Amino acid sequence: MVQNTHLSRPKLWNSNYLKVWSANFMIFFSFMLLTPLLPLYLSETFGADKQMIGIVLSGYTLTALIIRPFSGFLVDSFPRRTVLLVSYFLFTLLFAGYLVAGSLVLFAIIRTLHGAPFGASTVSNSTVAIDVLHPSRRAEGIGYYGLSNNIATAIGPTVALMIYGVCESYDVLFVIALLVAAAGLVINSTLDLKPRETVKDKAPVSLDRFILLKGWSQGLCMICYAFSYGVLATYIAIYGKNELGITGGTGLFFMLLSIGLILSRLIGNRSLREGKIVENASGGVVVALVGYLIFAALHNHWGYYGAALVIGLGNGHMFPAFQTMFINLASNEQRGTANSTLLVSWDIGVGLGILVGGSVAEHLGYHQAFWTAFGVNMLGVVLFYLYSRRDFLKNRLR
Repeated sequence: MVQNTHLSRPKLWNSNYLKVWSANFMIFFSFMLLTPLLPLYLSETFGADKQMIGIVLSGYTLTALIIRPFSGFLVDSFPRRTVLLVSYFLFTLLFAGYLVAGSLVLFAIIRTLHGAPFGASTVSNSTVAIDVLHPSRRAEGIGYYGLSNNIATAIGPTVALMIYGVCESYDVLFVIALLVAAAGLVINSTLDLKPRETVKDKAPVSLDRFILLKGWSQGLCMICYAFSYGVLATYIAIYGKNELGITGGTGLFFMLLSIGLILSRLIGNRSLREGKIVENASGGVVVALVGYLIFAALHNHWGYYGAALVIGLGNGHMFPAFQTMFINLASNEQRGTANSTLLVSWDIGVGLGILVGGSVAEHLGYHQAFWTAFGVNMLGVVLFYLYSRRDFLKNRLR
């Protein structure tokens, strides 16, 4: 009898799920090929200072932030496959713009425009991933889906630094990013999705079509956690090079970060499957906070690399739990809105982290910027423990 139950269990890794998982990997791998080296590229190619680098790079996050609420509306209101393919095509196409950007202004314009299809494609791709999962395996599938981001984050910077170390050409990296994104587009073009009814019973101007209002406290927590990540991810390469003499260690930092993410997702998926969503989130935010404290307090190689692993372990528990919380707060026809609200919150936090972190680093130094990241992260942890946990348990739909 036990065997029959096991055999009849709905399949997790169905063909559509594998495709959107792989396409999501391509999105983030192409993204992470460039992200760690763009501050150095702007500094070496255009002579941009720290504050200007923050302004230029935050444009990407700003447009992703603006487009994501509308992306949630679009994927809930129109055929999701069409929305996904159009946004993914534009995301791929704009990589070519980096090759022709001959000035800081033109690069800033292209980088800012690129954020829009990135935001739309990540919302639509993750929403399709949730659609093709059986409800009984949805929480588990969300956790594994995030592994595609994590693996891309693990190997992307390392591959980028290896390639740059060999050819010392940013253009080669731009071309590879373009080709990887194109491969993801081809994969998604083969999706075979069932027709679904689109939302027609709500007014298009209704605010809850764009933002999941019930998730406001969880979104505020996510902004705080993303702020800290935005500071570290953007300025880690310059900080390591200028202050610690680490010229080739950025890839190892992201590798350790992603190892922590992958390990914690694999461990945490069992408890997510058992419904322990709040427990996963509660433990994850505290572990990540400890990681940011280590990074801010220890200005040496042990702090640099040790914090990466600890932050990864914390975020790997926290992020899929929060995504499941957003989904469980939303009705089925608000699935795209729930996803976009989560990602909008992350974008706001990362964008603020880039801007504020760059300004603090310029005027007070990197150490104060990283202490700022720790302080904002702690605010998010306090809010979660004092209010957001109870708010979720009160308003959840499933």
